[in-house]
Amino acid sequence: MVVDDNYELASIIQEMLEAEGYEIMSAGDGRDGYLTYLLFRPDVVITDLQMPGENGLKLMERIRAHDPEVRTIYMSGDLSRFGSLLEKEKTSYRISLLEKPFSREKLMGLLGGFLD
Repeated sequence: MVVDDNYELASIIQEMLEAEGYEIMSAGDGRDGYLTYLLFRPDVVITDLQMPGENGLKLMERIRAHDPEVRTIYMSGDLSRFGSLLEKEKTSYRISLLEKPFSREKLMGLLGGFLD
């Protein structure tokens, strides 16, 4: 599942992953991402950290109430802004970080690492 308020980026990621054979759903914000999760129950959530309303960390907090083992790739143009929170996440959950902009190879490498 891809959650990002940047519709164009979410669409590009979805198309890229579908071309690799993944089944992908997308959402434009944390609230819709949570509802999409409840319907789809993905193995991996790729989410932007900074979104209007509910950010990626809050989204994952709500999702982990159902599935604490869900793997997460957090994306942001400024990961350092969330540094201490992300460090805490790393100690408790299976996460990876993806700095925007990123390459297809970087995304596929992180995703492959989760699914191996």
